[in-house]
Amino acid sequence: MDIFPVEGDSVELEKVHLIADGDDIVLGNPTIDGARVVADVVGEFRRDKVIVFKYKPKTRYRVKKGHRQPCMRLAIKEIIRGSGKE
Repeated sequence: MDIFPVEGDSVELEKVHLIADGDDIVLGNPTIDGARVVADVVGEFRRDKVIVFKYKPKTRYRVKKGHRQPCMRLAIKEIIRGSGKE
């Protein structure tokens, strides 16, 4: 089994903080007990590049670096409500 899910895998997210369905809102403190979100992994992508530029005046010190954060796209299949306060 891989550490990270790949495209086509199903993942289950267990730390749910808020469920809202129209006017019906369930808020956890900090999470909702027993609530889960089941999702499929659609794919991976990388965010836009963030430029980090450091420099110190009068000392000829300049460093320019870029960073692109990897992200995962999920498709929500099911939201399972827990026993939270309403």
